[in-house]
Amino acid sequence: MTGAVKTAGESRLEPRLFLPAEDVRAKRQWRDDPSEDIVARIRQAFPSEREYDVMFSRKMQRRNLGPYRIPSLGEMSGYVRHFLNDHIDGGFEISDEGWLTGGASKLQFGFTLTWTEGGRKQTEKLVVRMEPAESLNTTSRGREFQMIQAMNGVVPVPKTYWMDPQGKWFPEPAIVYGFITGTTKPSQDKARVSGTGTVFSPELRAKLGPQFTGHLAAIHSHDYTKSNFDMFDVPEIGTTQSALWQLNRVLRVWEEDRGEDIPLVEAATNWLRDNLPVLDRVSPIHGDYRSGNFLFDEAKGEMTGWLDWERGYLGDRHRDLAWATTRLFGNTAEDGKTFLVCGLVPEEQFYEDYEKLSGLSIDPKRMHYYRVFNAYQLVCSCLGTSYRVVRLGKSHQDVLLSIVEGAAYPIANELLQVLGEAN
Repeated sequence: MTGAVKTAGESRLEPRLFLPAEDVRAKRQWRDDPSEDIVARIRQAFPSEREYDVMFSRKMQRRNLGPYRIPSLGEMSGYVRHFLNDHIDGGFEISDEGWLTGGASKLQFGFTLTWTEGGRKQTEKLVVRMEPAESLNTTSRGREFQMIQAMNGVVPVPKTYWMDPQGKWFPEPAIVYGFITGTTKPSQDKARVSGTGTVFSPELRAKLGPQFTGHLAAIHSHDYTKSNFDMFDVPEIGTTQSALWQLNRVLRVWEEDRGEDIPLVEAATNWLRDNLPVLDRVSPIHGDYRSGNFLFDEAKGEMTGWLDWERGYLGDRHRDLAWATTRLFGNTAEDGKTFLVCGLVPEEQFYEDYEKLSGLSIDPKRMHYYRVFNAYQLVCSCLGTSYRVVRLGKSHQDVLLSIVEGAAYPIANELLQVLGEAN
């Protein structure tokens, strides 16, 4: 492991957890209905951050509760009122309630709230962002809330109001934040799913591209010690701890959710474990930084807000950089040759501008590591979690997740390609 420093307490783990039975039916059964012993063994095998451990354990402990039932509009309205009764002093009114579309993971419920605070009457359009029973991304609403809160004033984000990190008031963990206007893709680009190869006009690229690069530079250069990140673990600089936590997180997802063994995943696991990079700086990481996750005013060419911070953590900036430059999210310019990062910025210009704006360097070796890691993570999510969530009926997005599962195969081909480039 060239140049790596081993953190105290790290151990080399076997590629897979020893299972209580080797036949396919028994494997399927323990993943569908895991015992406390299985949950404990998985926790021990794949140590990650504290809050991730809590969320993964909660998922497994509740897995046998049966298929998910989305709350009715009336039920959700009742949850909102019950929640607000305990979070607002005095009276309030809510109106314009309804489900919001978008996203492959969380439920989003919009409403308008009128209340008095500090002697002043306020009216705001708000959003409840809540987990289904299980989702494509098992993440923490508390961490997402803190990350958005920390980024207020750094980049455009929704205003944070309240959170229910354990699902005390809502059926599942949830946060409440402000509604942001805007669109995720240009009006003329109707053919593609938002965020995958979105085509922006040259005029829009000229306006949005510098914002895209500048916002990422601002996020990564932000001093995380100035914000409240008490639900996050902070990795040690000069160690491989950050990369190992992220690898263990994905390994745990794969172990808990997959329906079959895939040799490519095991080969990638071994390579990733053998090449863990050393952390040189702790940065806030968005975790899903790409087109489709920002809103913008098309007429003005202004970004109005960054969303989907659920994968956020404190760690290596190269994770975001490699993710943003994934080929799936970008496309080619009019010359047929120049790759545009997320359809917005020529790749070399993106790297050059990022380094100037952030004051942070880009290490090609760490970029390659996280290219492998990102493809690996996508394969594990699509072929593992999508399969399990759909099989058990745990989400409101079963049809979409079935489609996502099929997308894993071209991504697996990309994983094979980037692994080959490492040798």
